[in-house]
Amino acid sequence: MTQEPMEGAEPMEGAEPMEATLPDPALASAVLEVEAHVGREGWDQPARLYALVDTERFVAAEPRMAEAMGIAETVVPGSLTAIEQEQYPAEQPVEQVLETIVWPPTVDGCCVVVERLVLPPEVDAEIPEDPAEAATFAREHPLRQEVRMVAGATRAGATYCALRLKAHDNEESVVDGTDLVPGLVELVLATLHDADDTGVQA
Repeated sequence: MTQEPMEGAEPMEGAEPMEATLPDPALASAVLEVEAHVGREGWDQPARLYALVDTERFVAAEPRMAEAMGIAETVVPGSLTAIEQEQYPAEQPVEQVLETIVWPPTVDGCCVVVERLVLPPEVDAEIPEDPAEAATFAREHPLRQEVRMVAGATRAGATYCALRLKAHDNEESVVDGTDLVPGLVELVLATLHDADDTGVQA
């Protein structure tokens, strides 16, 4: 599939992705939980950003919030808890937002959720070079498909992704792996650089 308009972030074709590293179970679980949560709220949603924090540390630091989230009594050692961040203006591309973020040291990872239109590889040659024209081309193409992408990463360098097609809108059809959307994963990883790097602390 060819994704429009995020360059370099197209999903890998097929249900069996090639993975260079073994997944981090805690990150994989957090990404899939976020995907399922967002999936229950339907489609046509704005991009969403989540901080991932060690659950035990989060419960100790924020007991009231943890209780409100229903996790205070069911802490799984080593697990990560996803905390949704405030939404940013819908007209601002998520790529630009991620480029401005540097998380504080208390955040162990993060994940982002975006919806995109994808096209099959056979139409690559027909896609206009102009971004606006390419977006219109994708929206109007009869072979277009809508896909939700969740890309997560940790400070240790682990990555995990989950993809759901609108045409197969159920949790059993979600495709997951460590590097399904490499361009988006790179942007997410970059937000986890030290706070001394250039950027705006989240």
